Amino acid sequence: MAREFPSSHSRVRWIAARLLRHFGRLSACAWLAIAPVDAGDWPQWRGPERTGHTAPDEPFPASLPENLEPRWSHPVGPGFASPVMAGTRLFHVDEQGGHETAHAWNASTGAVLWQTPYAPSTGDEWGSGPRCTPVADDGRLYVQSLQGDFACLDQQDGRRLWGFSFSRDFGVGYLGGSDNSDAAARRRGNTGAPVIVGDRIFVTVGSTNNATVVCFDKRSGSERWRAGTDEAAYAALMSGPLAGRSQVVAYTAFSLLGLDVDSGATLWRIPLKTHANRHAVTPVLDGSSIIVSSHTLGTRAFRVTGDPAPRAAFNASEVWSEPELKTSLATTVLVDGHLYGQGPDRDFVCIDAATGAKRWSQRGYGDKPLTGYSATLASQSRLLVLSENGQLTLLEANPTAYRELGRQQVCGKNWSHPAFAGGTLYLRDQRNLIALPFPPP
Repeated sequence: MAREFPSSHSRVRWIAARLLRHFGRLSACAWLAIAPVDAGDWPQWRGPERTGHTAPDEPFPASLPENLEPRWSHPVGPGFASPVMAGTRLFHVDEQGGHETAHAWNASTGAVLWQTPYAPSTGDEWGSGPRCTPVADDGRLYVQSLQGDFACLDQQDGRRLWGFSFSRDFGVGYLGGSDNSDAAARRRGNTGAPVIVGDRIFVTVGSTNNATVVCFDKRSGSERWRAGTDEAAYAALMSGPLAGRSQVVAYTAFSLLGLDVDSGATLWRIPLKTHANRHAVTPVLDGSSIIVSSHTLGTRAFRVTGDPAPRAAFNASEVWSEPELKTSLATTVLVDGHLYGQGPDRDFVCIDAATGAKRWSQRGYGDKPLTGYSATLASQSRLLVLSENGQLTLLEANPTAYRELGRQQVCGKNWSHPAFAGGTLYLRDQRNLIALPFPPP
């Protein structure tokens, strides 16, 4: 990494825990993918490492108290993006007065610090407002609109530092429309959250003219490289070491592919195209394996092999396929070799990540088959699950049986992944942004 890690006891414990968790399968290249994040932060989509896991030293509930009372709650406008946390500030985006707007809050008190409109708002029959979760990094907040307006804002005052337009700068215009067309993110909106590796930020632009993914300098906004000929689907980017090479993994409208972090070279590509290009689930990285799911294809696992030397060839091959394990929106979390998350039949499931075998399922999660949603957070052997109906459930991450430790109604209907930082769950439903503190475990 170009930046040094903070010298704190919590940071050292976190690094040690991560090395122990991944020991034996990470190469030196893995350090390129580790973003320096202070303990207590939830700076991006699905947490510190984009995996749904909290930092190891983050206080996580061992039980649910009888009554969870919000520390504060404030009305918010339309949108589906998730809140993120950096330091003492909570950030979220919504629609205000016809514009997608970024907000900064004091996480402890709920006081509004600033708000900045960054793009005109639009929507469809599912609603209006932003659908892409921001990224908070190194004093900056990166936001992306449904129509493809990207902006880097100053975390202190919300000033715009740099930005670009998918339409103006890359020829990728937002079309709108129904599921009968095949324009992917240009039809339903740009939802896939960008990812930062070192001093670079990677954005899924979705141009078929060699700009599926574009790499920028995260500070200046200058373009480093562009790569790919696929349109964008809805899935967030992932990054990590695969077969010894630091890679950006994109689940596009047409394929699953790996790009070299430094050059943008396509290292491997697997065609995965469906009629509606409905790929919304974030890829799960497990060593040199990648697990993806979709409404049409079910759940599939691929393994990447190759030589980490520059310009060496890579290959990706299928390990297993479970066509009936379909999910449209929710990404599973990986805990000790098992995947936990929303299943296809209004259920919560546990899957063996090595084989795809379903260990168990429990009904009562999600409103509809296939499109049901629940967000899953993990800490060691426990899971917090927020269902789309606003029920919060605490579970054991136990591959032998479903074991529920508590359940409460905490908010209204939602499709937004919550953030967990400093012992507090930050969540939003269709009406409010809520800070929900837990007593120390």
